[in-house]
Formats: sequence, C-alpha cells, structure tokens
Amino acid sequence: MPRTDDLDLSIVMPCLDEAETLERCVRKAQASLERLGLRGEVVVADNGSRDGSQELARRLGARVVEVPEKGYGSALRGGIEASRGRWVLMGDADDSYDFSALDGFVERLRAGDELVMGNRFRGGIRPGAMPSLHRYLGNPVLTGIGRLLFRSPAGDFHCGLRGFTRAAYDRLGLQTTGMEFASEMVIAATLAGLRIGEVPIVLHRDGRSRPPHLRSWRDGWRHLRFMLMYSPDWLFLYPGLLLLAGGLLLGARLAAGPLAVAGVVLDIHSLLVCGCLAIFGHQLVSLAVFTKLFAVREGFLPEDAWGRLAAQAGLERLLLAGAALALAGAALLGSAVLGWGRLGFGPLDPRVTMREAIPAVVLLVLGLQTASSSFVFGLLRLRRR
Repeated sequence: MPRTDDLDLSIVMPCLDEAETLERCVRKAQASLERLGLRGEVVVADNGSRDGSQELARRLGARVVEVPEKGYGSALRGGIEASRGRWVLMGDADDSYDFSALDGFVERLRAGDELVMGNRFRGGIRPGAMPSLHRYLGNPVLTGIGRLLFRSPAGDFHCGLRGFTRAAYDRLGLQTTGMEFASEMVIAATLAGLRIGEVPIVLHRDGRSRPPHLRSWRDGWRHLRFMLMYSPDWLFLYPGLLLLAGGLLLGARLAAGPLAVAGVVLDIHSLLVCGCLAIFGHQLVSLAVFTKLFAVREGFLPEDAWGRLAAQAGLERLLLAGAALALAGAALLGSAVLGWGRLGFGPLDPRVTMREAIPAVVLLVLGLQTASSSFVFGLLRLRRR
C-alpha cells in the first residue's frame, strides 16, 4: 500500500508464529491509540507464519503485511516501509512489551526526538523476563561497546520497543535482515546526528509456550560483528597505529643493541618480532583507510577529519612514500650484503648482521606495501558518472 502520511502513529509488530500472544498485543496497541487520541494503525509484518497469525491479525482489525524475506530485520523493514504514520513504533508480538503504556514514546516524539529508545534496565525487568546471560553479560557488554565505539546516548541498544519518525527512518537507509537490525538503527541514527531520546519501560515475561526465535551466541555475535564493521577506527586504525608505532620504536632501539628490561634481555629475536608487528600494523592502517573510503563513498559512514585527511593523500604521494621506504630498505640491505662480501661471504654473527638485515627487510616490505596499496587507494577514490 502506498504511503500517504494520513496517520499519526503506526505500531509495527514483526510476527512469526505468534498466535498465542498476538491478540493481546494488538488489542493493547489499539487501546493505546484510542486512549491517546491518535489516528493510527497496527501493522503486523508477517514473516511466514504457519499458525494462523495472519488471519487472527486481520480479524482484529490490524493490517497484515506479508514479508517473504526471512529475518527479524527483514520483517521490520517490510512493516515499517508499508506503514502510513508520520511516527512509527516497533515492538515484538510476544507480549513482553506493554503496548498499553506508550505515553512516554509519544511525548518524546511530540517533543522533537527522532528516535526514542526504550530502556529495560531503567524501567524494570520482571522475574523470568530476560535470561541471566542476556541481563548481566550480553546486553550490558554489547551496549557498552556500542556506546564506546559510536558515542551513542542509548542505554539499552537492543530494546525491541522503540519509536521514531518516519522521515528519520527514511534517511537512515537500513539494510540488515537479522537481529542486528536493532544495532544498525541505533548506530545509523547516532552517526546521522539524530535527536535520540530514551524512555524507561518494563520488560515482562513473554507469553509464548515455545522457545524464542533469538539464539544468544549466534545473534550476539551478529550484533558485535556489525558494530565492528561499522567502526574501522577501532577495528583497524587504532590497533594498527599502536602496533606500527610500537614495532618501529622498539625495533629502532633494538637495532642499536640489546635491551635489558627487568632482568629480561631483548635481542635480535625481539627485533624480528617488532618487525612483524610493524608490518601487520601497517596492514591494519591500510585496511582502515580502504574501509573508511568505501564506507563513506557508499553512504554507510559519515566523513570525519581523518577520513578527509586520508582522502587528500593522493595516489602519487603514497606511491612516492612507498618508493622512498623501499629504496631505504634496499640500500640498507645492500649495505649488509657488501659487508658480508668484505668477509668473503663466510659465516656471520647473527647478533650483528641481523640488526641490519631485519630493519632493511621491514623497510623494504613496508615500502612495497605502501606503493601497491596506493593503487587500491586510487581505485576506491574513483567515482562512477
């Protein structure tokens, strides 16, 4: 059905075999719309139910939207895109969220918030409503990671009851199909600079007799994976800079001679490790630049200061920098070979020669990586007309 914006609020419920609890949820939502004096609708986004949920929803006066693509995110995207309200509120149809208590969401939307998150930890979690693994580990850890990586104000990243303006949703361009849709919405809203509010809500024990669709470890990993993919700074850049700088600085010190630290002597073996860390750190920094350029170009991430700085580097500058490093490494390696020649190419003391050979090889590899990466950099900066 085409969107007409003739309603105040659309309440969207994803549904997959929820006949046990769907009626209570729909009736509560309808009662809220009437009590709040809102022109609204209840949209049941059905994801292939086989228990008669579709017919039940239609009898109750809800609008059923069939979503063939499987997944929690797919069902919600299908329902939201078919909704007709200028505001949308989404919530699970398992009766764990109280659709008769939507006043706080409507107040925040009327006040100008573009995304209003429910917070189950501030509102209260009824006995048996959330497994201990989710309550004390999964949700707090993932929310903490999300707040750290993206500086989001949301205190409960994965609360399934949330409201937003349809205009804000259309701007976000959400893509995920699974449970990570919950994370994607919060992250995209934060990165887009939307006004995000929060409402304490009570989480009740769901009314289903069957196990939930949620799979703790699988879906937790999907949330974490998505957060990391959307944060190339923390995934690649910061670890890469740390490894690169640490490897080069400590390696430079060890190239001058052994180093004793708390009774432990670091020598050429540690120098070799430093060289490997520096090379791996360089690879991570390169991946950070490539990921940032791609994500900004495709509209997944906004451009930031270091992204603009990286974009200004230019293929030729990177190519020249790589050539300079490679030449320095080759010159140092050539010097080592000449020194070996002066000794008749016979046996060498590795504690002496490796202090020159290892830095030479590291510089050579870093230079070649930089030079070859410059062409990938140039390709990612191409724009299709």
